[in-house]
Amino acid sequence: MINKLLELVKQYQTIIIHRHVRPDPDAIGSQGGLAYLIRDNFPNKNVYVVGEESESLQFLMPMDNIEDQIYSGALVIVCDTANRERISDTRYSNGAELVKIDHHPVVDAYGDPQWVNTQSSSTSEMITSIYQTHPELKLSPEAARLLFAGIVGDTGRFQFSNVTSDTYLAAARLVKQSFDRQSFFNQLYQRSLAQTRLNGYVLEHFTLTEEGVGFVKLSQELIRSYKLNPSDASALVNSFANVEHLKAWVLFSEEDTVIRARLRSKGPEINQLAAKYNGGGHPMASGASVRSWDEADQLIQDLCMLCKKD
Repeated sequence: MINKLLELVKQYQTIIIHRHVRPDPDAIGSQGGLAYLIRDNFPNKNVYVVGEESESLQFLMPMDNIEDQIYSGALVIVCDTANRERISDTRYSNGAELVKIDHHPVVDAYGDPQWVNTQSSSTSEMITSIYQTHPELKLSPEAARLLFAGIVGDTGRFQFSNVTSDTYLAAARLVKQSFDRQSFFNQLYQRSLAQTRLNGYVLEHFTLTEEGVGFVKLSQELIRSYKLNPSDASALVNSFANVEHLKAWVLFSEEDTVIRARLRSKGPEINQLAAKYNGGGHPMASGASVRSWDEADQLIQDLCMLCKKD
């Protein structure tokens, strides 16, 4: 698959790289890391990264604004996105060919070819494997920084069960480059004063059930009272992750027309539950959407049943 991907890159003058909406570090890290791989090693090609901006992750890489006509005859690559509905920027289908690179379980078999490796910790680790199998390729410090960011983000700083020996080898390859890791970590985990105050609210008001389920509900009115937006609130999903007896947890963040649910687990696999509620993801980290607080309560009940069986 790596060789096939590189052959496709060589064939096209214009490459446009997408990723999923509401991006996390792996989405931007893999998207940007792949963009730098192509730019650094094929400097005559036109490479663009597209999607909505994320204020908290803008320090990683800004997005490009491109006209519709640039898609004509272009190779389009989508990183870290399991299904088409979650691809940021709907123009992804306007190119000549579409490629999928992802590490999530397959729920939508789009793209040809599809490079999917569910055993990989992150899509950024998959992109790093291109360098590891082709040592002749140049790895710039900026590419290394972005790919390292993606691996760190999707492994919880190498704490999650998705970490393998290959993950550590990939990280070791990246940190040989001269990017400022301390500055990266400072920016990645930096919170505004408003987010810190909302974090205090979350810690004070989350509920822990006897089944080991933790949950907190953040209404749109509450989020706005802190002068924050729903994505700022959702970023606090791991605020109470280290509480004793906690097996799985969910943070609800209300938007204009939907309530986002961020689910996390220390044992029970939650991605099938997330799929039941218009979402999906990894066995230990998933996202979902509910249409009302009553439906949010039903999700909590289902999560309690799941933890009770575990």
